Amino acid sequence: MERYLEFAINHWEMVLALLLTLSVLLITERRKAAPSVSPQQATVMANGEDVLLLDIRAVADYKAGHVIGAKNIPFADITKRMSELEKYRDKPIIIICKTGQTASGAANVLKKAEYSNVQRMAGGMAEWTGQNLPLVRK
Repeated sequence: MERYLEFAINHWEMVLALLLTLSVLLITERRKAAPSVSPQQATVMANGEDVLLLDIRAVADYKAGHVIGAKNIPFADITKRMSELEKYRDKPIIIICKTGQTASGAANVLKKAEYSNVQRMAGGMAEWTGQNLPLVRK
């Protein structure tokens, strides 16, 4: 334990940089707009509840392969097509994107519009296909 303390005193700049990095990481994680669910959890929810699987990828990506029952509204069109989501205002919505990153932005849009139960699929379609889960191709 004394060696850790000695290291921290002798290399205080490195310790400070580590603490700042961890703080930024925690703040970033807290700002994510919605909790995430795994592809397996999304499947269980879709099979057992009245849930909307909202695929926000481009139309071409959606047609190349998407989750069964997913509705495609590209991220750029969400605000224009919000009326299509009205019946899901109080129901679970799971947002699916390519890698799980863009879903946070879409979740922010829906939360600002007072949608109460918005989640994002962790890892997006990259995780879904990586686990060899079924796809619909159009």
